[in-house]
Amino acid sequence: MHKVDKELDARGLNCPLPILRTKQSLAGMVSGQILKIIATDPGSVIDFQVFAEQTGNELLSLAEVEREFIFLLKKR
Repeated sequence: MHKVDKELDARGLNCPLPILRTKQSLAGMVSGQILKIIATDPGSVIDFQVFAEQTGNELLSLAEVEREFIFLLKKR
């Protein structure tokens, strides 16, 4: 289990807002910290995978719980 340093509620937001809010949240974090994002946009699954690859931040986990997508992202 990972220790979450910050949580972002992106429920109800559609692309590209969850990614934009994630970028803003990560900007205020230090390397190695973990951001938990909760989103409802099904497109965010692919968006976060691509975002992690492009930015070098590590996507630690992805889960779907009751039509919500929960991502754990580790800041590089």
